[in-house]
Amino acid sequence: MKKIVLLAAIAISVLACNKSSEAKFKTGYVDTTKMMVDYNEAKEITDQFKTKGEVMGRELEVEAKNLKAEMDNFQKNAQINGQAWAQQNGPRLQQREQQLNYAQQAMMQQLQGEHGAKMDTVIKSVKEFIKEYGKKEGYDYIYGTGDAATVLYAKDSYDLTKEITKALNDKYASKEKPAKTEEKKEEKK
Repeated sequence: MKKIVLLAAIAISVLACNKSSEAKFKTGYVDTTKMMVDYNEAKEITDQFKTKGEVMGRELEVEAKNLKAEMDNFQKNAQINGQAWAQQNGPRLQQREQQLNYAQQAMMQQLQGEHGAKMDTVIKSVKEFIKEYGKKEGYDYIYGTGDAATVLYAKDSYDLTKEITKALNDKYASKEKPAKTEEKKEEKK
């Protein structure tokens, strides 16, 4: 009797293993770091903030040059007018230098905050796109690799990075065209 129960248990476990091995999952992965480097919308946002940073940096650079010229002039006048004059006029110059440093820090924080907020929006839309892509293409799982790797190994044939990046860029390009044609119409007026 015990042998029959044991054989039945073994038979059931063998059948269960065969059924689970028959279930095939469609899986793939995306190198999220590479995708964000190649995704046109992310590139444009990064370029916009780089340009904005350069413009804001030039304004601060002019102020820094003016301050340096004042400091050089201050040193010459301090030698001519003496230590008492330097002690009286020095704090004003130090205060301007400190204000310039604060302005530079504030500019960097502003740029980082704005860029981060825009990129968070892009990442959220990319995640939603990948989710919809996976449903449409019949994937059971799509994993992410990159900076926050969740896949330690996968066959290259499961790599969906190029496919999804191309689909994202196509979607972004189609979304972008109506806005550009409207801009051109407004420029002609």
